[in-house]
Amino acid sequence: MPKKKYIIDLSADEREQLSQLVRRGKHSSRKVTRARILLLAADGSTDEQIVAALGCGINTVERTRRRFVEAGLACLNERPRRGQARKLTGTQEAHLIAVACSTPPTGRARWTLSLLADKVVELKFASSITRETVRQVLKKNELKPWLKKQWCIPEVSAEFVACMESVLDLYAEPFDERLPVVNFDETSKQLIAETRQPLPARAGAVERFDYEYERNGVRNLFMFCEPKRGFRHVAVTDQRTMPDFARQMKWLVDEGFPQAERVRVVMDNLNTHKAASLYETFAPAEARRILRKLEFHYTPKHGSWLNMAEIELGVFSRQCLARRIGDEATLKREIQKLEEERNAACAKIEWRFTTEDARRKLHRLYPSTSG
Repeated sequence: MPKKKYIIDLSADEREQLSQLVRRGKHSSRKVTRARILLLAADGSTDEQIVAALGCGINTVERTRRRFVEAGLACLNERPRRGQARKLTGTQEAHLIAVACSTPPTGRARWTLSLLADKVVELKFASSITRETVRQVLKKNELKPWLKKQWCIPEVSAEFVACMESVLDLYAEPFDERLPVVNFDETSKQLIAETRQPLPARAGAVERFDYEYERNGVRNLFMFCEPKRGFRHVAVTDQRTMPDFARQMKWLVDEGFPQAERVRVVMDNLNTHKAASLYETFAPAEARRILRKLEFHYTPKHGSWLNMAEIELGVFSRQCLARRIGDEATLKREIQKLEEERNAACAKIEWRFTTEDARRKLHRLYPSTSG
């Protein structure tokens, strides 16, 4: 066998550096592989043995040997690669990103690649730029200026924090049959009937329905959800007025949780979600009787995500309501079926976001104090 031209002879310091690099595993796989090649070569392994041990190519081993003899441990690093020169400097890219994040010009709803390219040239940030260059810069920086997302943006206020922490502390309590925590929310469902019989799905074709339909009004859905016991109930009504809300609270006390000493209800602060609604609907003695067994906890404004009833409504929307339903009787029947299945399965909601999490992750929503 011919004698190797490039012999690996490591000093004690070099061997220690390579061993630490391999143990830590915080570098690229190529760099770690080169370090292992040098260690094995220094221990007397042949190129073929190194290839079998590391699964790399023979050329990689030979190239690593040669580069070590020529440059020492600098051989671990990548060599500068050939490539096309950058179209934009770092400063020019920063200007482009700033323009993409700004308000689009008058008469335009959003920035496009062409508009951005023209604006960069107009502002003299670059002499010329193509749509493809703009696209690559935006992609690299994960920017999509043509997209928007509707979002609840809460204001920094002590009221928001107080309501949020009150609800979170309630969720953190263990389940108590005498003092259940029930989430309450409402949504609407438009009744839409088919004017022509849909074509069912078949192999190679999805279900098809006609673009024409018949409107049959809108129904309101009241959702009760007791997440720790895995109970939910949906009531379908014509409206969502103060009397409708009051009758739902009466059902909750008399039929939903008759054995409870007090039912703690978490809901948003809609104008009908008030104790006054019961006095508008029932005699004073009856209203007072119901309210003695209720304790209202309101989610903060723009904080509806704290209401677990929204999670349950999302389940019903995806699994039951995301289709055309033509009449109230069908709507009630379909909802009741899913409600019974989920109650029989005791489908629970596991809430993990705590007050401590809120103080850490949502600290920007807390008002600053001097103390």
